[in-house]
Amino acid sequence: MTELLERTITQLKTLSVEQQDAIAMIILEELEDEIQWNNSFERSQDVLANLAKEAMSEYHAGKTQELDLETL
Repeated sequence: MTELLERTITQLKTLSVEQQDAIAMIILEELEDEIQWNNSFERSQDVLANLAKEAMSEYHAGKTQELDLETL
């Protein structure tokens, strides 16, 4: 465990049970979100690569047009 995490836990121990549980829930939700994001990103690599390949093919075939920033 890192020194920073140990210091954090030491400070958390001084809080009420309710505050500790609230912070624990925040941390657990963040960790779960990170796991879900990583899993989604890993699964999407092939799809993203295929989309990029398709976009480059359309570009080289002259099937694309420049973005008109004035219309945005």
